[in-house]
Amino acid sequence: MPERHDRRLDAVKRKLDRDQPRPEPPADREGFEQDLLAFVRAGWQVLEPRRPFVVNWHHELLAEYLTAVSRRQILKLIVNVPPRFTKSRFATVLWPCWSWAKAPEHSWIFGSYAAGLSTRHSLDRRTVLQSDWYQQRWGERVAFAPDQNVKLWYENQARGTMYATSTGGTVMGFGADTIVVDDPHDPESVLSETERETALRWFDQQLSTRLNDPATGAIVVIMQRLHQADLTGHLLEEGDWTHVALPAESEGPTRIVFPVSGRVVERADGALLWAERFTQAVLDKQRIRLGSWAYAGQFQQRPTPFGGGIFKRDWFRFYDVTPTLFDSSVASWDLAFKETKGTDYVVGQVWGRKGANCYLLDQVRGRWDFPTTVQRIRELARKWPGVMTKLVEDKANGPAVIATLKNDIGGMIAVNPEGGKIVRAQAVSALIEAGNVLLPQPALQPWVKDFLDEASAFPAGRFDDQVDAMTQALRRLVGAGDAKAWAAAFWGLRPEDLPDKPLVPLPAVGAAGASFRELNPVDGSFGKAGAAVPLPGGNRLT
Repeated sequence: MPERHDRRLDAVKRKLDRDQPRPEPPADREGFEQDLLAFVRAGWQVLEPRRPFVVNWHHELLAEYLTAVSRRQILKLIVNVPPRFTKSRFATVLWPCWSWAKAPEHSWIFGSYAAGLSTRHSLDRRTVLQSDWYQQRWGERVAFAPDQNVKLWYENQARGTMYATSTGGTVMGFGADTIVVDDPHDPESVLSETERETALRWFDQQLSTRLNDPATGAIVVIMQRLHQADLTGHLLEEGDWTHVALPAESEGPTRIVFPVSGRVVERADGALLWAERFTQAVLDKQRIRLGSWAYAGQFQQRPTPFGGGIFKRDWFRFYDVTPTLFDSSVASWDLAFKETKGTDYVVGQVWGRKGANCYLLDQVRGRWDFPTTVQRIRELARKWPGVMTKLVEDKANGPAVIATLKNDIGGMIAVNPEGGKIVRAQAVSALIEAGNVLLPQPALQPWVKDFLDEASAFPAGRFDDQVDAMTQALRRLVGAGDAKAWAAAFWGLRPEDLPDKPLVPLPAVGAAGASFRELNPVDGSFGKAGAAVPLPGGNRLT
């Protein structure tokens, strides 16, 4: 009885409120409705009353693109912009509030990589919508239904809804006219193929299906780039997305045309995106703190640094004439689990060592099923009969391949990968940097270009099968069966003294007293703030 009485009182109060004459809205209401950027500048003060909103031309560009989405001139938009450039406040918080001012019946779904981030954005939107500033202007259009107002989901009395979720979270039962995906990947786990695939599968199989009308519904993805195979890379393969990439530092002359006004901004080579806040000195510090891999993705929207990551492109040498005699040779195979679109390739390589130099002599690569893989291994063995050692990684289809071929092809050796991909790559990086790894001239073997692209992108590239086959072969050729032991020997340490973390030497290497920096295998950064591991003699990672 008391609950029924309370509900009746609430209904009476709402009716009385509706019957009360509302004061005329401020004269600036119409101007805000026509100008998203003006709305953002005013709404910002609701959220940040003591911190002014510093407008830059990229905000004006973003306002025009989001306006074009609201007008349904654009239905599928990707915006890549560096962190802390106000993308979330602009696109995920204030733009939807502006939309409700004109179309309160509009329904939204928002997704970010973490529940805490999605919740914060949702609370910020509600703070704006319930503020005196907003209610004085649009209160008669946007009033919350009192029993449909919780942290992650609320509905106004025009039946418009806003629902916030996170990567992997449920969206069943919810529909939207516009979907906004804001940073779908966790920077701390984006190098994990499993984590990336979880985010992509969540978008493809759940989030993208929730548009109320697929013919007129819109999806906006706004994020920093973290990997070649992140959601941006995945969606660009579809080919029908409008893509806006805004690097913090221009990498060549760039002409940007605004989608509504037609205004043109010309960015000179090296021009800063937001020089007032992110000066060259600030960006240089970010580059040092993050490392070249992470900076290239997060700030330059190009998730592979110029020149490469662990393997610099210009470290590799090329040969025109193959030596006739080798000290040792090996075939190296990296196999895949199954033949499906998007999985790693099957790769077979043939290597020879002469003195200190290792030559990549041949390579085959493809997405093959099990029978085709077995056939390719037979063919490569017949092509190179003098190569007796054939390494097959002891995972995926490896054990089954060895069982099938061991009585037909001699020298099939199962290799148990150890230390992780990055540690194994580091173990051979010195050999490549010293110029002891030679490839065929790309003009003679077209596959060399793809090999170089993958190697220079590692570990942030979409594929790593060629790198895996290479590191497996090189470690065998130089007698580095234990990646950690080899790395310790190169740095002048005992294996037991080497921390269980990927390390890179500072310029002075080869002595036990050298300094080292930690390589973060998650984001590829070096010497990340707060990372300190003791080394022999009291040294620390710096």
